[in-house]
Amino acid sequence: MERPIIALLYDFDKTLCTTDMEDYAFIPALGYSPAQFWEKANDFGRENRMDGLLAYMYTMIAECRAKEIPLTRDFLVRCGEPMELYPGVAEWFDRINAFGESQGVQIEHYVISSGLREIIEGSGISHQFREIYACEFFYDESGIASWPKLDVNFTNKTQFVYRINKGVLDVSDDRTLNASMPDDSKRVPFTNMIYVGDGLSDVPCMKMMRAYGGQAIAVYHEENRQGVEDLLAKGRVDFMFPADYREGTALDETVKNIIRKMAICDRLTEENNQQLRQIGKGDLPYQASLFEN
Repeated sequence: MERPIIALLYDFDKTLCTTDMEDYAFIPALGYSPAQFWEKANDFGRENRMDGLLAYMYTMIAECRAKEIPLTRDFLVRCGEPMELYPGVAEWFDRINAFGESQGVQIEHYVISSGLREIIEGSGISHQFREIYACEFFYDESGIASWPKLDVNFTNKTQFVYRINKGVLDVSDDRTLNASMPDDSKRVPFTNMIYVGDGLSDVPCMKMMRAYGGQAIAVYHEENRQGVEDLLAKGRVDFMFPADYREGTALDETVKNIIRKMAICDRLTEENNQQLRQIGKGDLPYQASLFEN
């Protein structure tokens, strides 16, 4: 019998790394401060009534062209190398995987981020994820970014939760994603999902978790603690913790407890299913009721 799967879903910026991933190396390469770049991108989006993420991706292309910086995949991957991860993140995945194995379940990790896939690939931890859903460029025949290939905005993040639920990970496969599928054939039940995020951009996914029986966790550093406290107070998340992924922290212990709970629920469900199958075959041992005369 295959082991049940528990999926941990993460935002990236300010959830696994300390700030917006473009701030570490990409924006300084343009000669801007982060505030200057984001003001330029946001103003462009408002002036043109444009999706905010498409606006920042367009601004990246336009500014690199103006500065004569080749916006290649390799350049963006290198921009991820100076990324600063929160304490314990680098060791987190292997440790949680091993814990899941000790509980009889298989752990999978996914990213659902409005940042850039290419920069995440340079972070040093991209190999830990079964799939990375993030904004991504299409590159022309000369290897230069020329068009957005994928836009993961705040509301369409939820489609990727459904993809993980059904096991339809290919973003070009909408037919299978939208096809009817019995709940018991879905690869990762919502009840076996844990979403980890840091703010308002994660609320749609967090609400899905709470509505369908998964768990939602908000992490914070001191600058955004008040916003995360508001998420907890309004019932949008189940837990909030400092963004410290080291062994023995409150975040570490609570995630392990959630995995324990999910593993137990999976075992009880399987035991119930086995008994139902035995009833169907007529070979379930008879057990007299305690209340039988």
